[in-house]
Amino acid sequence: MWVTAKFSPTTLFSLRPANATTSGGKTLITPTPYTVKMALLDASIRVYGKSKAEAWFPRIRDLAIAVKLPDQLTVINTFIKILRPYKGGSKDVSGTGLVGPMGNTIAYRELVQFAGSLYLAVQDSGSKGETPPLQALFTQIHYFGKRGGFMQLTGIEHYEDLPASFVLLTSEIGEMFQFGGVMQLLDDCGPKMTFDHADVYSGSKLTLNKPNGRLLRSIILPYRVERSSRGYTLYRRVG
Repeated sequence: MWVTAKFSPTTLFSLRPANATTSGGKTLITPTPYTVKMALLDASIRVYGKSKAEAWFPRIRDLAIAVKLPDQLTVINTFIKILRPYKGGSKDVSGTGLVGPMGNTIAYRELVQFAGSLYLAVQDSGSKGETPPLQALFTQIHYFGKRGGFMQLTGIEHYEDLPASFVLLTSEIGEMFQFGGVMQLLDDCGPKMTFDHADVYSGSKLTLNKPNGRLLRSIILPYRVERSSRGYTLYRRVG
């Protein structure tokens, strides 16, 4: 059974790939499986407590994730001013006698504007652990990606078979994909990842492309560039 949540974006979306740097803020055009699972885990902790979230984590970790994006979306390119720690220690840049550890610098950022609703579908794998209340957890999720990328849940549906318009984000390499689409490098939870690995306060190291860390997958989304300029890139769904 697939649980499908419909979200209406209320702000611009941004989510840097796992291999992006702080100053090079390119964005993905879809939430990743890891992002969706961590959002469900966060909702579990806030609403039901840490002990319940820990019991549900194996099932959340092994969820199958699929996405359906709007027919059209736009990636906006911009530069913003950010604060960054000085490499050589605190400085008095303005000559006022006030010494500070942070300085202003310019960073590149990309923001996504969705021309319509975003659909996320999850399917329980039936692995070990207690079954999480996925529908209830979706009602507690208010953003994906960068904090401030708010989304409003507007509906939940259930399907025995996933509609063909959805793209499976947890598929393995070699499965069918849309020719001429857009490749995205998405991260997911490894099969041996534990709650301690997801807990940023536990001290457990979370590595890339390890069974107990985050796995990277190259996923083809059925979109092509419609037009682009210095300030934006317009994508349209194909097929």
